[in-house]
Amino acid sequence: MIYAKQYGKDLPPLVVIHGLFGNADNWHSIAQKWAEHFTVYCLDLPNHGRSSSLAPITFPAMAKVINEWLEENQLSQFYLLGHSLGGKVAMQLASDYPEKVLKLVVADIAPVNYTPSHTEIFKGLKEIDRQLPATRKEADQILAQFEPNIGIRQFLLKNLQRQDNGGHTLALGLDNLMADYKTILSAPLLSDGISVETLFIKGEKSPYILPEYQAATLKFFPNATVKMIPDTGHWLHAEKPTTFASLVRRFLAP
Repeated sequence: MIYAKQYGKDLPPLVVIHGLFGNADNWHSIAQKWAEHFTVYCLDLPNHGRSSSLAPITFPAMAKVINEWLEENQLSQFYLLGHSLGGKVAMQLASDYPEKVLKLVVADIAPVNYTPSHTEIFKGLKEIDRQLPATRKEADQILAQFEPNIGIRQFLLKNLQRQDNGGHTLALGLDNLMADYKTILSAPLLSDGISVETLFIKGEKSPYILPEYQAATLKFFPNATVKMIPDTGHWLHAEKPTTFASLVRRFLAP
């Protein structure tokens, strides 16, 4: 089961997929801007937020579950946007169901393999689930032992949910994500020559899209262009939301 939050109605559909450890609520402010032009559906990925768990995690399996949700909601054609892990899932959807994707936006990720960078975060999140902290402040103190960046901690702690006993746990399928972390880091399983018109958006300071990834990107997405947002890192949509939102809107509906 895929959970989705809808903004607007009776306009061309735009499906938005968040990244690892995120959820649909991450896109609330930007989705409100886009709702003037699109009916926006912000999804929770499997093992995230209010969507169901999925194991084992593969990109085709995640794309299949999302396609089932699309069919249930009679979305036969739509614009598609994904950030980070969500960008990889969006690429997989465009590869497996190309006739459904009108245009594709991929935010700060490429169709390549990445090296592990979340090991300490996984440890901190597991510790929160183990200790069931009574307050958000206590959860932050636990996580601070593993992740020094307060901005990243605030993002991660958006997954906190209160239990009936008063303690807090996380709305994440951590065990599944940890078990298949190697797959999550890998490139999606794409067909060559996906014809969907595609925009890759890079954060200037982010290492996730590099010049050496260009050949692989164009192999799968020959109709791709790349735009860069200055003075942003991997969380470019949160760092410069107005610039990001405008760039996406112009590409999708010029």
